[in-house]
Amino acid sequence: MMAGDLASNTLGIRVRTAAVGHASAAMTVTETMVNGHGIAHGGYVFLLADTTFACACNSHGPVTVAAGADITFVAPAHLGDELVATATERTRYGRSGIYDVTVTRGDEVVAEFRGRSRTLR
Repeated sequence: MMAGDLASNTLGIRVRTAAVGHASAAMTVTETMVNGHGIAHGGYVFLLADTTFACACNSHGPVTVAAGADITFVAPAHLGDELVATATERTRYGRSGIYDVTVTRGDEVVAEFRGRSRTLR
């Protein structure tokens, strides 16, 4: 899946670990990701979390997509920061699932993301 993900690959997102129901990925904040306030644009932080969520929810095999997601930004990220997202499967039921993703910079939480997945037929 990641080999064909031009958006994530163009941003330099790197999958660190992948296992059934879990994944971790990293991204460095570049100058093109910084907004007018001098902090990382939330859309890029969301994209890192969403990519990691996709790796975790597709780990079971069948093609699985996002049915919805939300994010809470806890702390700003800055140019040069190395962000790491870690996704954990909370539950799967039928063709649906819920995954939590924490985005960190070192030991500091930058964002919390919850994704809802749906496996395609």
